[in-house]
Amino acid sequence: MTPERIAPPNILAIEDDPVLGAYVHEQLDRCGFRVTWCQSGLEGLKLARRQPFDLVLMDILLPGMSGLEVLLHLRGEQTTPVIMMSALGAEADRISGFRNGADDYLPKPFSVAELQVRIEAVLRRVALERRHMPAVPIPTQTTQGTLTFDELAGDVSFDWQHAELTRSEYRLLEILWRNAEEVLSKPFLYQQVLQRGYSRHDRSLDMHVSQIRRKLKAIGYVERQLRTVWGKGYVLTMADADV
Repeated sequence: MTPERIAPPNILAIEDDPVLGAYVHEQLDRCGFRVTWCQSGLEGLKLARRQPFDLVLMDILLPGMSGLEVLLHLRGEQTTPVIMMSALGAEADRISGFRNGADDYLPKPFSVAELQVRIEAVLRRVALERRHMPAVPIPTQTTQGTLTFDELAGDVSFDWQHAELTRSEYRLLEILWRNAEEVLSKPFLYQQVLQRGYSRHDRSLDMHVSQIRRKLKAIGYVERQLRTVWGKGYVLTMADADV
């Protein structure tokens, strides 16, 4: 029997810089990805609607329709994972990206090795989620305390209000909830949630934590709080507990 050939991941790269765009296209192609490259947000959105992609790699600053605008449209229509790119230090852009549903953020400049690792980590997370998806499309809900975890939807709710967590935010909150009152280190959480090693210059986990806090507060959930333990990591603890 001839072994079944596994198709390479199909990546949509949206980058208006012709030099960087061509470089990313060439390097990812060498890494074994099938890459479609375009140079505007509007064109990228049309391509994403026209054909399925395994992942979208997108700059935030794009001519015409920005990357954040494209992300908003995509999140209203599909769940294709998105990695945003922007200049190093553009914290407001990173926050907006994660708030609007980005799966990861890559600061410029970056190496091809890091780009490949980030893409593979996101694709690996998506594959694991799909593998554990229940065959019958009925949400499996478990109420823990006063917060309801919906495994199928990848979201939590309180008093019938949904927090609208991203996949990474849900996974992070679930791990912290299962280990409530225990301080979990950043290296551990990076491996478990983001599927990559920890770097002190990487703020992705901090952004996810910030968004979880904001979203839980928005739905009125205050029984437990996600706290930072400086020099150690994060802990989910009762609101009146001292860490």
